[in-house]
Amino acid sequence: MAARPGVDPELGALLAAMPLGGTLSTELLAQIRPLATVPAQTALDGRAVERRDVTAPGPDGAEIPLTILSPAGADPATPAPLVYWAHGGGMVMGDRFSQIDIPLDWLDLFGAIVVTVDYRLAPEVGGATLVEDCYHGLLWAAGHAKELGADPDRIVVAGASAGGGLTAGLTLMARDLGTPAIAAQVLICPMLDHRGVTASSHQFSGEPGVWTREMNEFGWRSVLGDRTGGDVPAYVSPALADDLSGLPTTYVDAGSAEVFRDEDVTYATRIWAAGGQAELHVWAGGVHGFDALFPAARISTAARAARNAWLARVLNHQDR
Repeated sequence: MAARPGVDPELGALLAAMPLGGTLSTELLAQIRPLATVPAQTALDGRAVERRDVTAPGPDGAEIPLTILSPAGADPATPAPLVYWAHGGGMVMGDRFSQIDIPLDWLDLFGAIVVTVDYRLAPEVGGATLVEDCYHGLLWAAGHAKELGADPDRIVVAGASAGGGLTAGLTLMARDLGTPAIAAQVLICPMLDHRGVTASSHQFSGEPGVWTREMNEFGWRSVLGDRTGGDVPAYVSPALADDLSGLPTTYVDAGSAEVFRDEDVTYATRIWAAGGQAELHVWAGGVHGFDALFPAARISTAARAARNAWLARVLNHQDR
């Protein structure tokens, strides 16, 4: 087994009480999926939010479910930031309420309106369908921003894990197609590269974990099927993009003890090399998704505070 960075001691103690896996299969996925969804009532319990459910037209005629979450009693005359959220789950599980507490922090802190998308999952769909679902949901949200009480000039796209990769892909798509305008992207431990060639992608293999190399291979195989190399669009595997110029200001974070560490660092580095702006945090001892799994851990509160402070700077800079 390759040498690898150790896990933060507090996280290690919390993980010891958690069932961890090493591999995924079609049969196991069917058992896990119900556990990866979050009841809306549980996700929103105790929150002063107003909820509205809509559907957006997808690229192939499918209806894409969206949920709009607004601060209760917000003044509609004061346009709010709009946060568009894509959930995690390896592109094979989860729903639009997964990890929703992360963008709901921004609803509480900044009065943001949160739109969260239920993109279709692999292996039932594959290829570019997932990122196209996310993109078309964003088109709907941007087109209805004023109706929602949001500022179309302050659209923030964000996602965790698979949702982080999909967020990176839809941001590339929005840049290339010229719409909608995105003010910032937040990529939380994003799943960016199907190739599995980095040191970290090999370090976290061969034993149970939150998200291992073997799980990652299953997720990508579910999306891509037999596609390899040049057959994979950069919108699906954003690390393949030749050009990372012209992107909105970007926040990237990851843990040092996770499979996505190196592809995330490389993505931020390439944004800088292309003349763009990115803020990168690699949290020592952080495992994959640590702040979503254990939000009260010390490392998690530090990660969330840093992310929130960055977003506060971005949004304040764009206030009128």
